[in-house]
Amino acid sequence: MRPAQGIAADRKLCRDKPPGNKLRRKIILMPRPRRIEGFAIVSEDGMIANAEGIMPDSLKFEADQQCFERGLDEVDLVVHGGHSHERQPCSYLRRRLILTRQVPAIAADPFNEKALFWNPAGASFEQALALLGTPDGSVGVIGGTEVFGMFLDRYGVFHLSRAPNVRLPRGRPVFPEVPTRTPEEVLASHGLDRGQRQVLDPAKGVVIVSWKRSSKPD
Repeated sequence: MRPAQGIAADRKLCRDKPPGNKLRRKIILMPRPRRIEGFAIVSEDGMIANAEGIMPDSLKFEADQQCFERGLDEVDLVVHGGHSHERQPCSYLRRRLILTRQVPAIAADPFNEKALFWNPAGASFEQALALLGTPDGSVGVIGGTEVFGMFLDRYGVFHLSRAPNVRLPRGRPVFPEVPTRTPEEVLASHGLDRGQRQVLDPAKGVVIVSWKRSSKPD
């Protein structure tokens, strides 16, 4: 367990009875994840999938896939929607939260003992992490649009790759505010600072920028 300073102020009240039958309230602090990272590759117009919600081959690059896999190997669990599974060799080993409106709050995945279905309308993120057994673990968020948008004020870092010369008209954007704003403008507006540009594939022009928060998110 981390020291009290490292525990967030997400509070839950409980009551216990001291002598004299008087009720006393005490605050139980729920741990928060150590860090939350986002991972996405986007087209020139800020899309992560085509109009059918499918990630096309034009957004798939070996160098980016390797970088993505290395990143997920460093987190304790992944968070995604029902259509955003990473499908990597080690995927079956990872704990995961799958966002859905099909359950009232939190439910077990009958096909994967390491996964839970989570409806944010019925339970907090911290409650879901606690039930998954990773209350203060590190988190990798991998999409889709609504899921990426949900954590914009909580990312410690967002790794944004860009695929050159690829446009996906009427596609699925990385964030709800795209294409009205660029992905970079959205990240900056939520307190993330642009990191150094790194070239993943010089021949194909694939680059990545890790946007980092200078101060710890609330």
